[in-house]
Amino acid sequence: MYSIGVDVGGTKICTGIMDETGTLMQSIEVPTLGVEGPESVIRRIKDTILAMFQHVSRDDVLGIGIGAPGPLNPHTGTILGPPNLPGWDGIRLPEIIQNDVSLPVYLDNDANAAAVAEHRYGAGAGAKNMVYVTVSTGIGAGLVVDGRVRQGATGSFGEIGHTIIQPDGPLCTCGNRGCLEALASGTAIQRNAREAFGRDMTAKEVAALAATGEARAQSILDAAFRYLGIGLVNLVNLFDPEVIVIGGGLSQIGEPMFRSLREALAANRFHPTPTKIRLCAAQLGTKAGVIGAASLPFVHQSQR
Repeated sequence: MYSIGVDVGGTKICTGIMDETGTLMQSIEVPTLGVEGPESVIRRIKDTILAMFQHVSRDDVLGIGIGAPGPLNPHTGTILGPPNLPGWDGIRLPEIIQNDVSLPVYLDNDANAAAVAEHRYGAGAGAKNMVYVTVSTGIGAGLVVDGRVRQGATGSFGEIGHTIIQPDGPLCTCGNRGCLEALASGTAIQRNAREAFGRDMTAKEVAALAATGEARAQSILDAAFRYLGIGLVNLVNLFDPEVIVIGGGLSQIGEPMFRSLREALAANRFHPTPTKIRLCAAQLGTKAGVIGAASLPFVHQSQR
C-alpha cells in the first residue's frame, strides 16, 4: 500500500507518494500563496493530490495525510487560524479534501508530522523521548514522549514558536509580543535584515553574507541562534529528551547554527547531563514534513 502526504507550509505546498517503508516515490512542490485566501490554497492542495494519481492507482492508496501550521485540532480536523495562513479559521480541511478524493484524510500539525517521520525513519529512530524543532518561515515543535508523538487536548502540544522569550519584544503574527518565532525564524531574520540593510533579503542570503564576515549579517544570525538556543533549553527542562532534531529551511545553514545551539545546551545549569543530549540535523531534510504527513494514514491504521 501507498499513502499520499501533503505538507502545507507558509511558503510552499509539497505533496508526495510514500510506500510503507518510508520511501518517497514521487513529490511535487507548488507555492502556497496564502495571501490569496483559503479557497485558492485548497484548490492547489487538491490539484497536487490529483497529480499523484498519475503515478499510483487510487485503489492502492491507504489514505491521505496533511501536515499544516497550527493552531489546529487534529481530533476534529479543524484548522484554527494559523498566523501564516490568513483567513483559515474554523476550516475543516480533511472533510473538504475527502469529499473530492473519496479516501480517508488525516490532519496534524506540520511539526508533529515531521516528528513522526524523523522518529519512524530518520534521525530520531529508536529514541523513546525526542524533540523535533522546525525552523523555517515559522518555528514549531513535535514532541515524542514515551515513544509516541503527543498532540494534547486540542492539538496545540509543543507550540514552541509561540512561547514568549522576550516580553515587549517584536510583534508576532499570532498577536503576542516576543514569541520565539518573532525572534528566531526565517521571517524574523528577514525583518532584521531589512532594517539593517534597507532592502529585502532571504535568510539564506543573510547566512551567505555572514559567511563572508559581514558584521551586520553575522549579528543578525547570532541573535536569532541565541534566542533559538533559549527555546531549546526551555524544551529540555520541560521534556527531558534524549534527542533534539532540527529541521526546516534554516537548518541548512548548518554548523554555524548547530554550534550556537550546542553552546546554549551546554550552558544549561539545570539539566544534570546537558552534553548527553544528542543534537542533530533532520535526516530527512526538507522532506520530513511530507514524509511525516504521508505517515499519518499508516500510524492511524496501526493504532486501530
